[in-house]
Amino acid sequence: MPPDRKVIANIPRLNQYMDANGLEAIAVRSGVNFTYLAGMALPGTLARHLDLANTVRGFMLLWPRKGEPVIVLDSFAEKVALRDSWVPRVAIYHAYVESLYTRVAKILEDLGLGTARVGFEKDGLSATHWEEIQSALPRLEMVDCSRMMDEVRWIKTQGEIDLQKKVADLLDDALLEVFPSIRAGDTERQVHARIIESCLRHGFGWVHGILNSSSNHVMYGGESDLPFRQGDFVRNDYVAYLNGYAGHQSRLAILGKPTGEQQKGYDLTLDRSSQDDRALPCRRDSRRNLRVRCRRFQKGRN
Repeated sequence: MPPDRKVIANIPRLNQYMDANGLEAIAVRSGVNFTYLAGMALPGTLARHLDLANTVRGFMLLWPRKGEPVIVLDSFAEKVALRDSWVPRVAIYHAYVESLYTRVAKILEDLGLGTARVGFEKDGLSATHWEEIQSALPRLEMVDCSRMMDEVRWIKTQGEIDLQKKVADLLDDALLEVFPSIRAGDTERQVHARIIESCLRHGFGWVHGILNSSSNHVMYGGESDLPFRQGDFVRNDYVAYLNGYAGHQSRLAILGKPTGEQQKGYDLTLDRSSQDDRALPCRRDSRRNLRVRCRRFQKGRN
């Protein structure tokens, strides 16, 4: 493990939830939970294998309630995991020759967990692979831990908060660098390329997003060769990742001086958002908060 990598995941909360659910271990393979517990973001093609449930080059992290966690991975990713993860133990399987899930079952058995109650993600593990593990360990009690892991991640540690602020600030730095450079005649594709380049140069591992001119009537349809014109809105929505945590912002920009109507819309948005941030409580029911915001915006427009 790199000497400067501290475990920032909420492990005390994980232990509490595992105890409450009677779990002796969890085995996760979805991108969000693997990254959360492994403390590493797989790059490029390797990351895609976390997204694809039917891949033959997948990954899984076994986290016993007692004992050391272990990352089970394809040999292509071994050096990346040893370099980046705070989990020091890895187990290698050979893709195209053996199955990840048969290997996971064997490790569970070796850890004395072959008849234990173990959590798996029903929303991240295919039915075929679920059955493969159950067939290899007929007495294993497999239960769904997807919702449990969501609730574990709800409460952020100070380390997570600090990292999230850092990545948000870095994304703002990239946008603030590129937005003033946009000129009438620049295409969506050209500006998007400059934002991606700036994000990577600022240290992000990878970035994706969308950028359109308000002259483009197809939103979220990818960047085109449509040129920006004076007075256009620069519509954007970017997500940039550092160590698995995302900076995710949409920043309003206008090419040139805003019209009176544009300034009025901006002032309304800023005023209502500021009021809502002060007045609305932090609730689990985000849909209710959204309905309240929509009503307030509508009253402000009328």
